[in-house]
Amino acid sequence: MPVRNILMLAAVLAAAACATPSSGRIYSRSESRVAWDVKYGEVVDVDDAVIEGRRSALGRIGGGYIGYQAGRTVGGGSGRAVAGAVGAVAGSIAGSALEERATREQAWQFTVELGGGRTISIVQARDQSFAVGERVRVYMRRDGAARVAKA
Repeated sequence: MPVRNILMLAAVLAAAACATPSSGRIYSRSESRVAWDVKYGEVVDVDDAVIEGRRSALGRIGGGYIGYQAGRTVGGGSGRAVAGAVGAVAGSIAGSALEERATREQAWQFTVELGGGRTISIVQARDQSFAVGERVRVYMRRDGAARVAKA
């Protein structure tokens, strides 16, 4: 397998790993032009959290392709085909795990006390810091989606 193909595939996988985080300030297209209820509250607890990464076809296929090509370099004849197949399976598993790890995000879990004695917990990407006792805005949708922002 030419080195150029490996480098191109590695670049594609790296670009996929740099996808937009799920933060409190970045919205997806589907979240724009949607009404959010706004409530005010006070942060009562902040904990570390991790948002799991994505496992898409890109990681599996890319890893499988690299594994197949690497496996085919071992042996000769029909052994070469078997080694390619084994390499494809191993590469697919490794590519999926690599993509998940590369797209994992550090996050905060905020516990917020809202007016009326209601307390909620929200996990979001670590793009802003909040302190216990800080007054915040909580954006909530009817489907259960919520975000914490500076008040």
